[in-house]
Amino acid sequence: MITGKYPSLRLRRNRKYDWTRRLVQENTLSSSDFILPIFLLDGKNKREAIPSMPDVYRYSIDRISQIIDKAIKNKVPMVALFPKTKKIKKNELGTEALNENNLVCRAILQIKKKYKNEIGIMCDVALDPYTSHGHDGLIKSNEIINDETIEVLINQSLLQAKMGCDVLAPSDMMDGRIKKIRSALDNEGLKNINILSYAAKYASSYYGPFRDAVGSKGSLKGDKKTYQMDFRNTDEALREIALDIKEGADMVMVKPGMPYLDIIKSIKDKFKIPVFAYQVSGEYSLLSNAINKNIIDKNAIYESLIAFKRAGANAIVTYYADRLDKILI
Repeated sequence: MITGKYPSLRLRRNRKYDWTRRLVQENTLSSSDFILPIFLLDGKNKREAIPSMPDVYRYSIDRISQIIDKAIKNKVPMVALFPKTKKIKKNELGTEALNENNLVCRAILQIKKKYKNEIGIMCDVALDPYTSHGHDGLIKSNEIINDETIEVLINQSLLQAKMGCDVLAPSDMMDGRIKKIRSALDNEGLKNINILSYAAKYASSYYGPFRDAVGSKGSLKGDKKTYQMDFRNTDEALREIALDIKEGADMVMVKPGMPYLDIIKSIKDKFKIPVFAYQVSGEYSLLSNAINKNIIDKNAIYESLIAFKRAGANAIVTYYADRLDKILI
């Protein structure tokens, strides 16, 4: 029998009521922590379901206002644009990326015309939505060539910036592209454009639904392991981050998110730079399907998002960002 005053310190006292739990909570979420991805498609008055991603849709440009209006109402700071390019417009060089009338450019113009600076616009800098082979760069002799790809990415970045993009997000993982893009922006008088570098982007199995959403899944030849990171490595991520900061990145991204919480924490602890996490399509679909089948409770969404904040993420790219009014506790 236990007698006396044991234990003298009872941590459960701080958990006894909801109000005490709220008083001592260490991490919180608000709408300011989120970036909403939007998938674009050609056509008029279209909202197209993505079978591999429950409750996520592609929108024609004339219908994106319905989702942006909701994002602004929920005080989401930024949207991220991703196009599903028609197959006929794709080729080995990804030249549609440099077309000022492509989906992304037209969407930027429309958003800026209607909303001015009420909400930020983030644009992906990579060639995979535009190439017939589904890779993020140019191919020569079965190799993804680095320096030649960067020249295309520079022009893609300048085009998007001139159209009105606020945050350029190179996700290609070519070596040295941040320095080249930053220099090109400065030379064009675009020094105030932010660069969010996908600095620690892993060659992951969690990207499948996204590739389906942008139409690159069926066309991808081989894998991306020669330029995206090996998921067994941690120190390499820190080296990538250090290089991109030195080259001029304002913020850095870790992708995927949940399996790489240790990477997020290591980066935040070491560099004290804004770190963003991407709760990628595979994470989203696994979670949503489990909830829809009543395998897990819907509060798992909030729990997963808090995990990013606990690890040190400043912001989270997530497909749940259009439902924050139902998710945030």
